[in-house]
Amino acid sequence: MPVNSELVGREFPPTAPYLVGREKVREFARAVFADAPQHTDEIAARAAGFADVVAPPTFAMVIQDHTLQQLLAEPDSGIVLARTIHAEQRFTYSRPIVAGDALSAQLKVTGIRMMAGNALITSDAEITDAEGAHVVTATSVLLVGSDPEGEAE
Repeated sequence: MPVNSELVGREFPPTAPYLVGREKVREFARAVFADAPQHTDEIAARAAGFADVVAPPTFAMVIQDHTLQQLLAEPDSGIVLARTIHAEQRFTYSRPIVAGDALSAQLKVTGIRMMAGNALITSDAEITDAEGAHVVTATSVLLVGSDPEGEAE
């Protein structure tokens, strides 16, 4: 089954709130070699004007992943995980993510482009805080490869 072009415009329900933990931020910062002190030291973060440690910019992927799982679970999507790679990622921030934030995300598929039998699926995850204020938009492009043997999945 090819990727379903009717996914364009589809919106998914908001995810359950994700409570950003201080240790999760520290672990993520270490994993991505973000060594600025505001990512691991709450005193340094407060001195910089933040309520707690600040997540590195790519931490938004942790929250966005919950929305991408919704997309991948759609039975009519035509997306075959074994032929899918994460091809591109962008973030547009209104403010940084800090420990203590409770963040929810809502995914919308914004485009599908076919290229040599492969599908490029673009989606935006709008990530908001507990008050509903925008924090970051995480834009992903998934590349779904064509079935090399032309068989239905």
